[in-house]
Amino acid sequence: MLTPSALFSVQGRTALVTGGATGLGRICAEALLGAGARVLIASRKAEACEQAAHELSALGPCEGFGGTVANEAGVAALVAETRRRTDVLHILVNNAGLTWGEPFETYPWKAWERVMGVNVAGLFSLTRDLAPALFASANAERPSTIVNLGSVMGTATHAENAYAYSASKAAVHHLTRILAQEFAGRQVTVNAIAPGPFPTNMTRFAIGDEAGAARGAKTVPMGRLGREDDIAGAILFLTGRGGAYTTGAILPVDGGLGVAPPPSMFGGHE
Repeated sequence: MLTPSALFSVQGRTALVTGGATGLGRICAEALLGAGARVLIASRKAEACEQAAHELSALGPCEGFGGTVANEAGVAALVAETRRRTDVLHILVNNAGLTWGEPFETYPWKAWERVMGVNVAGLFSLTRDLAPALFASANAERPSTIVNLGSVMGTATHAENAYAYSASKAAVHHLTRILAQEFAGRQVTVNAIAPGPFPTNMTRFAIGDEAGAARGAKTVPMGRLGREDDIAGAILFLTGRGGAYTTGAILPVDGGLGVAPPPSMFGGHE
């Protein structure tokens, strides 16, 4: 049996993390670096990504560059730059995403175009174009790994005025299972992490201050917001040797939100 450290090691692996300059993407990149990987991070803000890579390089080999999955040209450029920097790829973390909040009555068409374009079409297209590199690096002893960032909003039946975001994350979960089935024979695992509320730039509007964080924590059965270690542990399980036999999973990292019961139909009476 492997030692605990070996189960979560990604020593010698090369990873690409989209949206890796901030938030959950940066947490994933930092965890992978700390466990021995070489990590490429890309985001639409090239300068911020380069700065993040400079800071993370204290942990291990990290390179940052501009890249977007918001359109076909952006995906093509991101793939070309990734291929220029590495001829092997073992891990792809599809973290890049965006949201759009607006009341139902005024929720616009362009919100659907932008959110679904990045969160679903962009994720799929980047995966499609980098799949050959993942296939080439995979074997039965050590599969290559794709991890998609979903969300508890992909299963919850409340949109919080983020209709396109919630629908897009449900699509990410389903696409994860589809690709897991298609890639299993090629020794590539495909899983998703479905986070609950974490303090990031995307959630700052709701839980960015002390009062908001306290309100958010009250909605979580475990009574707290997510912490960096929660995501780091999940990404290292899925990309390490310990997760080599796991594919098609939607891993909830949500403090119990995904299994919270609905209100009692009978007011709590037996």
